[in-house]
Amino acid sequence: MTLLNRQMLEVAGLVTMETYTTDDALTAMGFGKFQALVLVYAGTGWLADSMELMLLSFVGPLIRQQWNVSAQHESLLSSVVFTGMLIGACSWGYISDKYGRRTALLFSIILTTGAGFLSALSPNYTFLLVFRFLVGLGVGGTHVFSSWFLEFVPTKNRGTWMIVFSVFWTIGTILEASLAWVVLSRLSWRWLLAFTAVPCFLLLLLFIIAPESPRYLCVQNRLSDATVVLERIAKANKVSLPPGVLTYHKETQLVGLDQNPISQNGHLPVRENDCTVDNAMSSKSGGIEALRILFSRKLLRSTLLIWFVWFANAFAYYGLVLLSSQLSDANRRCTSGQKSEVRQKNVNLYKDVFITSLAEFPGLVISAIIVDWLGRKATMWILLFGCCAFLGPLAVHQKESLTTALLFGARACGMGSSTVLCLYAPEVYPTSARSTGVGIASAIGRIGGIICPIIAVGMLRSCHQMEAILVFELVLGVAGVACILFPLETKGREMK
Repeated sequence: MTLLNRQMLEVAGLVTMETYTTDDALTAMGFGKFQALVLVYAGTGWLADSMELMLLSFVGPLIRQQWNVSAQHESLLSSVVFTGMLIGACSWGYISDKYGRRTALLFSIILTTGAGFLSALSPNYTFLLVFRFLVGLGVGGTHVFSSWFLEFVPTKNRGTWMIVFSVFWTIGTILEASLAWVVLSRLSWRWLLAFTAVPCFLLLLLFIIAPESPRYLCVQNRLSDATVVLERIAKANKVSLPPGVLTYHKETQLVGLDQNPISQNGHLPVRENDCTVDNAMSSKSGGIEALRILFSRKLLRSTLLIWFVWFANAFAYYGLVLLSSQLSDANRRCTSGQKSEVRQKNVNLYKDVFITSLAEFPGLVISAIIVDWLGRKATMWILLFGCCAFLGPLAVHQKESLTTALLFGARACGMGSSTVLCLYAPEVYPTSARSTGVGIASAIGRIGGIICPIIAVGMLRSCHQMEAILVFELVLGVAGVACILFPLETKGREMK
């Protein structure tokens, strides 16, 4: 029994006080103006992540040409970014659960912005590698944006809003291709690096308006701060909070008649001890305690399956991006033995990136329609098997138009599956370990991003197209089965 409960039991004239949880408050207030602003801010972070990744498709060849570095050094430029992302994903997840979502977001944004602009000023290849590694380290924290956004969204239609959030990623890929097309035809690659860092700079300027997650505050036993955030949401949405006292778990509280004065806004005051989370747990959130939760008997199976499916989705997504620029060129080279001219190759690259990036929109629409109807698990395995079906015919050489159409379908399914996974994982994990869990899963995905160029580029350049496609089919097929084996369906489930 807590000290507060003992004090309350000593008070004469006890009455039952109504309580509400964060989920109750968010459900009552609905998705309004406040969540829309959070959506735009978090979505801009997602957009910045996609731009930094798409940048790798355009800058590498130009660096190789200007500084006369080898093909291996060109590939190293991408590898150091993904290595930084891998380390950053784990690190920012820990920081987010230990010190707060805002803290992780602030320092990851500062690092990404600073290193991004410094990259444009790199005097040589070595400095560029160091700065791009730091960019990757900062961008590794962008998964915190998705967890942070979802913690403000009510349970109803949470899947649909996550799909809307993912539209920012697609906008980022198209925006980066547009920048590359315009900037690289008139200016140098340094300007492209600088323009790509602008979205993160805007996030830094607007950081002061970003609130802390009320779910995180409650887990940390900071109920007063959580209530302040909820009141901001209610004011922005022009609605009222539920009557009563905010608690972490929905319990009946006993309070004396002389100890429950009504505040000016009509709500009962919140006491720190009203939170029923154990103080020891609050102080340990993040780090070892978070890992203990992830590997607990209840979540171990989910954790391992999420890791593999995240790896497979990242492997397939980045592989499909590379296939868009490599497959048609490999078909021409392997069948005719001739190399394309550089200018024609650049034009084809922009065209292929545009077309396949547009494929992400129908993928998002399809997943938005079925994610709250069929559920998270079914949506993921249907889209993963659909991706396999589109890639299958590419095991043999096809006409360029058919190749583009098949890649269009595969990219749509891949994007839809990845988006639903980004929704599913935060819903599985409790608040005290959410960012750590998603961060480690994201880091595992970065490994897929590091490995996939060996398949998508290495095998295709060696004219082993069938073997390359079969590897994609195997990885995606096993991931589809893993989705079926997920023990939890989180559709309509409150975030713990």
